[in-house]
Amino acid sequence: MSLPDDTDIARVLLELARERGAGKTFCPSEAARRLSDNWRPLMPEVRRVAATLALVATQKGQPVDPLIAKGPIRLAKA
Repeated sequence: MSLPDDTDIARVLLELARERGAGKTFCPSEAARRLSDNWRPLMPEVRRVAATLALVATQKGQPVDPLIAKGPIRLAKA
């Protein structure tokens, strides 16, 4: 099975952000799980694509760079 492309990942990330609405966050793993049953290998790609979108990544409520943050992050509409 091939990996989803950046367009598919972006679509799912933006869908989740829209579904949650302003001020609400979601875990990047939610996007990965929508894209594949074998979602864990997708996490670096999901974070990479998230960094290119109008999304804010936070960790413990503080803004972080999703490409370098270690541990769980949350995403929300910018």
